[in-house]
Amino acid sequence: MKTVDFVRLEAEQALTPRQIVVELDQYIVGQQAAKRAVAIALRNRWRRQRAPEALRGEILPNNIILIGPTGVGKTEIARRLARLARAPFVKVEATKFTEVGYVGRDVDSMVRDLAEVAVAEVKAEWSQRVEAEARERSEQRLLDLLLPHVAATDAEARERQERTREKLRDLLRAGELEERKVSVDVPTRSLPMFEIFSAAGSEEMGVNLSESLGGLFPGRRRRSELPVREARPLLHAEEVEKLVDMEKVRQEALHRAETAGIIFLDEIDKIAGHGPNVGPDVSRQGVQRDLLPIVEGSSVTTKHGVVRTDHILFVAAGAFHATKPSDLIPELQGRFPIRVELSSLDASDFVRILTEPKNALVRQYAALVEAEGGSLEFTPEAVTEIAGVAAQVNERSENIGARRLHTVMTTLLDEVLFDLPESGLKTILVDAAFVRRRLDHILRDEDLSRYIL
Repeated sequence: MKTVDFVRLEAEQALTPRQIVVELDQYIVGQQAAKRAVAIALRNRWRRQRAPEALRGEILPNNIILIGPTGVGKTEIARRLARLARAPFVKVEATKFTEVGYVGRDVDSMVRDLAEVAVAEVKAEWSQRVEAEARERSEQRLLDLLLPHVAATDAEARERQERTREKLRDLLRAGELEERKVSVDVPTRSLPMFEIFSAAGSEEMGVNLSESLGGLFPGRRRRSELPVREARPLLHAEEVEKLVDMEKVRQEALHRAETAGIIFLDEIDKIAGHGPNVGPDVSRQGVQRDLLPIVEGSSVTTKHGVVRTDHILFVAAGAFHATKPSDLIPELQGRFPIRVELSSLDASDFVRILTEPKNALVRQYAALVEAEGGSLEFTPEAVTEIAGVAAQVNERSENIGARRLHTVMTTLLDEVLFDLPESGLKTILVDAAFVRRRLDHILRDEDLSRYIL
């Protein structure tokens, strides 16, 4: 069986911190201090790879705590950072974890999740590299199913058979045989149905049950008659599996998780204890103690192998309304040396968020209307009005930052998007009067705005 040669995927020339900030500016408004901190942390990973080998293992990542209210860009900064780094990235909520011995997720699960993401990424890359050969092989198998080989007795018969096969290939590529039925082996569920109840939760069994019991319950296949259009992806997937060496994929994935992985710990403020160590604070501090060895550097066993966490970058975030970073246990505080405070957003920030980023909301809604054959335009005055409404509602009720813009825009364009297919409108102009007409009555009724906006 032919397999892909194992070649470690070399990282491209890393972006400089200034270039990273420029890239982040395309999606996130403001928060320059946070952008600078994550840009330096990302560049330092590239620098570490080029440090002398004797010193490389001693250079530890500078983990970061992003402090700020909800909706100011903490999660988006971490997500965009991972995309820039092309690194395995997982986002977990600290509140989902419980101290060892209690029902819930244990902290090791975030490292197992990171390994899964890394394996999926590397497998997808290797699959892309063998795409052409896998397509050719699956096509050959389809031809064999459509026109089984018959032992030819002479050269003339073999030549005639080959001409017929080429004609069939042309028809297949032209899509004229999509409904022709072929007989293929389809995998079926081979494991018996049963459930396991555990204090650690079903996902924390730590191993893939189907892999562990594979020898006891070997995979079964059944013969099915399928049209070519359904058989093709099945055969293609089988050929990709044959060409990709999963053992080498796992090796590369584990290395990538260990040296480039990023774990985003959201809502870390919710596990910060404050006051006497009684009641729920005991459990919170227990989670912190469980997190400590992971952040400091330890070995976590996953179904793909052991992952060392020494050089995984941890980015934590929290609002810290009722607590402060110093409420974390001292040892954990020491593992997050970089602390950055993100500023709250006002109406002027909302105007920029609505218009400047590549994925700005006005562009998103314009694309939705364009899909119906129309066009949606916002005047500058309308954008200012929308930003003002979002800021006003945030002041009146819970301040959810830029997330309020999604709610305001949905309410503003509700009728337009509902009636658009039948309305026949080609150009929809949203001006300040349109915004006031749609939202003023809600703003005047504070109880109504509390539930709608």
